[in-house]
Amino acid sequence: MQTRLATLDDLAGIFAIYDEHVLRGTATFETVVKTPEEKRAWLLAHGANSYPAIVAVDDAGMVAGWAGLSQWSPRQAYARTAESSVYIQPSHHRTGLGRRLVKELIETARARTAVRVFIARIALPAPGSVGLHESLGYRAIGTMRRCGEKFGRVLDVLLMDLHLDE
Repeated sequence: MQTRLATLDDLAGIFAIYDEHVLRGTATFETVVKTPEEKRAWLLAHGANSYPAIVAVDDAGMVAGWAGLSQWSPRQAYARTAESSVYIQPSHHRTGLGRRLVKELIETARARTAVRVFIARIALPAPGSVGLHESLGYRAIGTMRRCGEKFGRVLDVLLMDLHLDE
């Protein structure tokens, strides 16, 4: 499995994984699939030196998972903080791929960006995701209670952070 920065050729694979969560999961609170133009704009906003997106590609060239950073807030003083995300193809769950992608994202951010704080938002319950983040040094900083609703379920969201400069 090769990991590298995402390219436009990876969009279909990235969004095949993500759109499944949009339509059937709670890992994202989006409920509408992005248009092809929005998907392209999303990737273009994820430049290697700003908010990188990284893919894991199998020997057949298929995207098995991805991780990325997104702007936490448009307010300038938050420039050192980004939201981190990781999504894995179900057939690759619990294989260490998520951990590998987030570690690569951390190293890429350290080397190429000004981002020094990662924030993860995890819809609960998600023991696998919480465990993954804890194993990489993220710590719980609070729970946003009953802040989302999807598929008729009211959901809590755990906030976790990781400081690259501590």
